[in-house]
Order: sequence, then structure tokens, then C-alpha cells
Amino acid sequence: MGHVLAMTGASATGLIAMFGVDLVDMYFLTLLDDHSLVAAVGYAGTLIYFLVSVSIGLQIALGAVVARAEGAHQRYLAGRYCSNGLWFSVVVSSVISLVAWFWLRDLLVILGAHGPALEYAVSYGGILLPNIPVMVLGMSAAAGVRAIGDARRSMWATLIGSAVNAVLDPIFIFGFGWGLEGAALASVVSRFALLAVAWRALVHVHDLPRRSTFAEFRADLRPLLAIAGPAILTNLATPVGNSFVLRTMSHFGDGAVAGAAILGRIAPVAFAAVFALSGAVGPIIGQNAGAGLYHRVRSTLRDALVFNAVYVLLVWGLLWLGSDLIVSAFSAEPAAAELILFYCHLLVWAFFFNGSLFVANACFNNLHHPHWATAFNFGKVLLGVIPAVYFGARWYGARGVLAGEALGMVLFGVLGVWAAFALVGRLQRDYTPLAVRPRTL
Repeated sequence: MGHVLAMTGASATGLIAMFGVDLVDMYFLTLLDDHSLVAAVGYAGTLIYFLVSVSIGLQIALGAVVARAEGAHQRYLAGRYCSNGLWFSVVVSSVISLVAWFWLRDLLVILGAHGPALEYAVSYGGILLPNIPVMVLGMSAAAGVRAIGDARRSMWATLIGSAVNAVLDPIFIFGFGWGLEGAALASVVSRFALLAVAWRALVHVHDLPRRSTFAEFRADLRPLLAIAGPAILTNLATPVGNSFVLRTMSHFGDGAVAGAAILGRIAPVAFAAVFALSGAVGPIIGQNAGAGLYHRVRSTLRDALVFNAVYVLLVWGLLWLGSDLIVSAFSAEPAAAELILFYCHLLVWAFFFNGSLFVANACFNNLHHPHWATAFNFGKVLLGVIPAVYFGARWYGARGVLAGEALGMVLFGVLGVWAAFALVGRLQRDYTPLAVRPRTL
């Protein structure tokens, strides 16, 4: 539990800073008293999250193979995986961001954007999309640092990037009068700061990347893609669900979309430790599995779930007590305020099951069964969230959309945890220590 708390605490601090800046962005934009701006950030943010989800899958693969090699005391191989993983991440993110930039307006229309909100979203996304490869390289470098157990320096990279964003936001939005475009430009500069700090930790402190030939790059693509492919699909399930939720919510007006967008900025800050938990336990699971210590893998899984439960209960209490303050701070109009209060009072508990699936997926990815994570995430979205949101919207309106999204998490969170413990037990039974393995020619 001590290791879980230390790794999660460092990662959560960085995520709180990063998500907190997004929340501050949203707060500053509400001061401009135009709910179309807030809705635009919701639409553009959902599209960008599609692209970020691909990069997260690449980072999961990089972190998993580096942690496994590090746990097996193969530092040179860990460095080679890191170098080739970084190259692969940059190439893939450059291609997908370019495609999204050319088709930006059409993609936003598919999400339900229209009118002023559509024009604002096109302007906002047009600035952020070309910067996606910089963000991906910075996040991947931070993932490499975290994979060898240095969560502190990975945290500092995120903290400094977020601090730059927080300082520039009011200057660009109000000082220069750039409004929504100013918020986007502040994010662009902050991503360069994140990359600079993470790169220094990766290269100058840990000397992790290694020179690699093209033949080695091709050879390393196989273990990277074995995890990255399913991990990308796993992470794409969430924005698929979010897109359906947002499009369904758009039927109830910009006020409802603004309320959902505000909650979309509050939830990552409130649950930053749960988001961090899956990234934090990944290196612990990967390194102990590499060393054949499966009893520690099981212990890590159990302690992560205990932490998840206690944390969600605490957040539920805080959001319940602070719900009126949230409505007031964001100057939420009646439709948005109703959704915010409904979520804070009655739906927060469901995030425990989402967090449980995060932990289970981290276990699957780092035990080289990433296709299990893909199956569970898409099962949650296609068989849980989408049907529940559809019927919730028909029967209960905008409230039913939020309730359906929450209830769709429950079943697959339970099944994911059960499967994770079953996988650890099976691997432990099948494991043969290196010292007693037969020699082969």
C-alpha cells in the first residue's frame, strides 16, 4: 500500500495540476458570459480526447515494455524500447492530428455542434490540433520516466507545464483580449514546457533512450504494437462513449451541453487520484511480474481497489457539500445548474466502478493481456453506457443522460476486477522461476 500511495500521490499531483488548469480555463471562459464558448470547449475537447486516447495507448505500451525490461534488470533493452516507442508515438500522433485538422468542421458537426458553438469550436480546435505531437512526445517521455519508478520527476513535468498554462491563461484571455483563442494558445505554450522538463528527466537524469537502428525499430514494433494496438482500442472506447453522451445531450440545448462540459472539467480534477492510480500501479505490476513476484502483483491490485473505494467516498462527500459553490462559481444557467447538482448529489458513487476498471485494465496491459482491457472497455461502452444513456434520455431527459452514463459503468467494473484477480492467479500457477528452467540450445 505504501508503494501504491507513493506512486499514486506523485502522479495525482501532476494530474490535478493539469486537469485543474483545464478547470481554470473553463472558469475564465464562463466570465465572458457566453455559454456558446463553454459548449464549444465541450465539443472540441471531446474530439481532441479521441486523439489523446490514441497517444495514451502508445504511452501504455511504452511504459509496459520499459517497466518489464527494467524489472528483469535489462536496462539497455528498456532504453531501446523507450527510444523506439517515442519515435513511434510521434509518427502516429502527427498523422492522426493532421487528418483531424483537415476534417475538423465535419467531425465537430458529427458531435452535434452547430451555430456559434460550432464556429468557436473550429477556432479552438484549429489551434490545438497541430500541437498534438508535441503534447504526445512530452507525455510519452513522462511515461518513460514513470515506468522506471521515478514518479516524482514525471510529476514535476506535468506541474511545470500546468503552471505555465495557469499563468498565461488570464494574460492571453483577458490581458491581450484573445478570448477562447487565448486559452488555446496558453495550452500550446504549456505543452512545450511539459516536453522540456520531461525530456531533461528522461535523457539527462536517467540516460534512458539508446541509439537504435532501423532494424531494431522494426523488431521493437512487434512488442510495442502487441500492447499499443489493444490499448489504443481500449482507450478509444471512452471517447466513443463520451461522444454519444455529448451528441445525446446536445438535443437538450447549449445549456445542457455547457453543464456537461463543466462536469467534464470538474470530474478529472476531483478524481485525479483515481485516474493516476492506473498509471501508478502499472510500473509496480510490470516490474514485479518481470521478477516473478506475483504475490506482490495481487497485493498491489487489492490495495489499489481499497484506495479507490475510500477516495471516491471522500470525493462524493466534498462534491455534495460544495455543489452550490460550483454552480455559483461557474455562473451556471438553470439547465446547467440542474445537471451539476444532480450529479454531485446522486451519481458520484458510480465512479468507483470506473476506477475499478481502470485498475483492472492496468493489470491486463502490464501482464501482456491488453486485449482483455479492450474487451472490457468496449463492453462497458457498447453494452453498458450507450443503451443506458439512450433509454435514460428518452425517459428522463438530460438527467437521464448522466444517470445512464453512471449506471453503465457498474457491471463491467465488477467483472473487470474479477477477471484481473483470475489472471494473476493463473500466471502465478504457471510461472517457472528462471533458476529452475531447463536450458535450451
